Amino acid sequence: MPDAFFTSSKPRKRKRVDSTGKVSSSAGSATLSRKGLSAKRPAKNGLTKVNGVQKRKSRVADEELSDQTDEENGGVDDMDLRADLDEDPGASGDEDEDETPAQKRLRLAKLYLESVKEGLADGEFDAAEIDKELISARLKQDVLEHSGRVHLFIADSFDFTQSPTRVLRTRGHRFSVTSAVASESGKHLFTSGKEGSIIKWDLLTGKRLATFHKIRPRSSNDKGKGKAPVDLDIQGHTDEVLCLALSSDGQHLASGGRDRKLVVWDAEKGEWIKGFSGTLGHKDSISALSFRKGTHQLYSASFDRTVKVYDLSPSVMGYVETLFGHQDHVLSLDSLRGETCVSVGARDKTARFWKIVEESQLVFRGGGRSRIREVLEGGLRGDDEGEESADEGENGVRKWEREKEQATKQFIEGSIECVAMIDETTFVSGGDSGSICLWTTQKKKPIFTQPLAHGFNEANSETEGVIRTPRWITSLASLRYSDLIASGSWEGDIRIWKLDSKLKSFSLVGTIPAPGVVNSLQLLSPPIEFFEQSPWVTSSQHSAGAAEPRPIRKGGVQPILLVAGIGQEHRLGRWLTVKEGVVNGAIVFAFTPGTPMTQ
Repeated sequence: MPDAFFTSSKPRKRKRVDSTGKVSSSAGSATLSRKGLSAKRPAKNGLTKVNGVQKRKSRVADEELSDQTDEENGGVDDMDLRADLDEDPGASGDEDEDETPAQKRLRLAKLYLESVKEGLADGEFDAAEIDKELISARLKQDVLEHSGRVHLFIADSFDFTQSPTRVLRTRGHRFSVTSAVASESGKHLFTSGKEGSIIKWDLLTGKRLATFHKIRPRSSNDKGKGKAPVDLDIQGHTDEVLCLALSSDGQHLASGGRDRKLVVWDAEKGEWIKGFSGTLGHKDSISALSFRKGTHQLYSASFDRTVKVYDLSPSVMGYVETLFGHQDHVLSLDSLRGETCVSVGARDKTARFWKIVEESQLVFRGGGRSRIREVLEGGLRGDDEGEESADEGENGVRKWEREKEQATKQFIEGSIECVAMIDETTFVSGGDSGSICLWTTQKKKPIFTQPLAHGFNEANSETEGVIRTPRWITSLASLRYSDLIASGSWEGDIRIWKLDSKLKSFSLVGTIPAPGVVNSLQLLSPPIEFFEQSPWVTSSQHSAGAAEPRPIRKGGVQPILLVAGIGQEHRLGRWLTVKEGVVNGAIVFAFTPGTPMTQ
């Protein structure tokens, strides 16, 4: 006879044997019996029990709903995702440890739809004020984002051949802007500069809201060869700020720089929260940061060749783990909704796809073809279309000459500088060869390469004459889960690329003037309310006699913003300087479907 057992919460009779040996039957609420003691299980999350069946008192938020299905509603709620139907592990609203992420998402989606239907049935919403198209589009977008695939094929809805007429420019940094990030809500913009300051802007009006200045350390050994110790008591940075990242909810801003300190700020209040360094931080300059979409999980990359993971949720606010593998400075990092991220390792010429939960990584080698590497990987091999003949006669020589000529045109990649994720399995990278490569986690080599994406840089030499070298790809960005990509260099333009429907290649669809070195890029689609307010709607959309402004959304396609951080120098060094007509600041471009901002 067991000491304890649970009876089902369903209103059916069961025999129960107590500690005295008596047999009794009961119907009604769930009871817990242990060594003769019996107590009713308390109701949670606004649920009550009537004849053993849980009833919901009122509509509650989806994150507070119980796992228990409501048998009276029928429909999709009749499905029980639990493995053991006799048990009732979700009656108290707690999560089941055996529940898979897919089952959890399905359960929460059902509960959310149920709460929406109940709210409409109870008359809590005015049907006249509900935009059914927006609700349907948002639900569909959330489902597709969880699938992790590209689903927004919207590039053809925009005309990038003309320059946008509405542009927001910020000026406030003494030196080059190293990073510029906007909140997904469209409320705020944050920029960082080489002088060590961070500025918070109102994205709607362009007004400066707050400035976090560089703080001079109390004791510094700048003249010595060694690095000065990091003082965690200083609530700010003491050197150049190289990178920024903003959480999806806009609550936390993370910054990193040459002082080897990772600082977490309250983005709304502009207050310092915590700094990570020493054993919990990096041993060299922090070069890249990225928040996992929809969470407070942060990834950081550094010159110390490592990637670190932090949990910045209020209950944790701490270091999680370190990822090893790169053989050179990690210069760029990106992540999406899944527990994965992609980083690039400069002159080790690799992109690494990190699977955080599995504690593994996929290594993708750039830099073009290497005959030595092919020998090490299993002998000489030709192109993917066919094997190379063993006969090094006339045909072999001609083929080698053609390969050499092609490599000369594309240039040999010596360093991978930046990376951007398109969806959970597809990403693009750029480097000092001027090429942009399209990768998928299913193949070891790029599936498409665009050589000389930003053309040649010409320099005069007294001995050699005019020397032409490819312009480096200094920054990349993608509109998440869409077919739009943006790239930056220093020739004076930001270039917009469109992915094909099969995600096998991409092509140029427009250029946007942006004088200076483009040190950071971001593509995002804020809520439609942001674009319905002045000054992002032009006067042509608010005609003098019109009762309502003309719509800025077309065919369900949202307007988008392109945020660029511009400087006279590269964010990581001073070997490149562009001063003519360049202002250190951020530039924000707004695009609506059709001809930009003129429809």
